[in-house]
Amino acid sequence: MTSLPPLRHPCPPGACDCQRELLEAPGADTRILLLTRQEEQRLLERLERIDSLADLERLQQRLFEQLGIRMHIAPGHGEVRSMRGIAIRLEPQIGLCRKTRQAIPAAIRRALERRPEIAWRLLDAHDLFRDC
Repeated sequence: MTSLPPLRHPCPPGACDCQRELLEAPGADTRILLLTRQEEQRLLERLERIDSLADLERLQQRLFEQLGIRMHIAPGHGEVRSMRGIAIRLEPQIGLCRKTRQAIPAAIRRALERRPEIAWRLLDAHDLFRDC
């Protein structure tokens, strides 16, 4: 007898644009439903505690492996004067709630503000400091 892991409760009708109903199709990637509200809070807390660029990249990889979430973090198109200049983008994914799509980048920005050396490493990894 195997017990199924808890799945995320559906959002109230009209409150979200996650299109969760499309996950009921056969062959749909339902890994995102494993991100319950409790697990989401744990994820956000973990993202706020990153301590290096390698740690952030490892979390990006684990998000993709475990939940199918693809996240891209890079310097924005303009000049980077604050953490808002770093572009954190989640690829569109069926089942990923609107609030979660906003909360993940916010948690990463809070971590970068607390540990600016991670942002400097990120900028350096994209060759923004090559002329200095």
